[in-house]
Amino acid sequence: MMTPDAGSNEPTREFPGYPTGDDLKARSTATPEPTTDAPGGPGGPAGPGGPGGPGGPTTGGDGPGGGGGAARGLLLLLGAAALAVVVLLGIQATGLLPEFRNPFAKEQTDRSQPPLLKSIQDLSRYVAAEGNFQVVVDTQNDRRNVPDFLLNERTLFVGAGSVEAYVDFTKIGEGAVVQSADGKSVEIKLPAPQLGETNLDMEKSYVFAEQRGLLNRLGDLVGNDPNRQQQVYQLAEDRITAAARDSGLSARAEENTRKMLEGLLRSLGYQQITVTFTAP
Repeated sequence: MMTPDAGSNEPTREFPGYPTGDDLKARSTATPEPTTDAPGGPGGPAGPGGPGGPGGPTTGGDGPGGGGGAARGLLLLLGAAALAVVVLLGIQATGLLPEFRNPFAKEQTDRSQPPLLKSIQDLSRYVAAEGNFQVVVDTQNDRRNVPDFLLNERTLFVGAGSVEAYVDFTKIGEGAVVQSADGKSVEIKLPAPQLGETNLDMEKSYVFAEQRGLLNRLGDLVGNDPNRQQQVYQLAEDRITAAARDSGLSARAEENTRKMLEGLLRSLGYQQITVTFTAP
């Protein structure tokens, strides 16, 4: 092994050199080289002062700035949609565009069959009066010892109908018209006025209120009775018919028929006219 010279400070292959005091001093005063640490480390983009770090700008949708931007975008989108609707409505009001139709509008399809003529009946009656009536029908069907909330049917129905009072001229027999010898007076015997069938006006009739128990509603789900209201309609017609009998409608029909015949026969030259009504 060779011995290095005493005046040489270069390290040899066998004995690597160690830093001396002057070398340490020179390294401490030298400028540090830039580091190449990964993002997010100290001094990196995610460190202090960098993007995403404390004091730096925030980038991304997860930070406070990202949520505010999404809310502003949503508000702008809603505002644009509202503005578009207003513009379209304004254009439609001016008539420049055709009318917009609701795609979910209710449509009704009529599959009814054409009417079938069953018979024609000749009538020779004079309708002398007509009465218009309104009745309130309150019916309840329940079961004894069963709570109403389980089994109960109560209907409040307002029915409107009319009844005609007429004189049937087909029942005038022989000898019903007697004329005087001089042709100035005449006597006519007519059958008493009759009351026609009650005509229930469904456009003016309606169900005001209805209460049904739980079991009744469940029964409707299984099989609903389409004629369930028929009983209520029949009760309304019966009560209107009874009211027409007690309303003096027949007496009004007699009076109107007598006035009609008197005016007609006077125009034919008769001076004295007598009209009587016989019991049916």
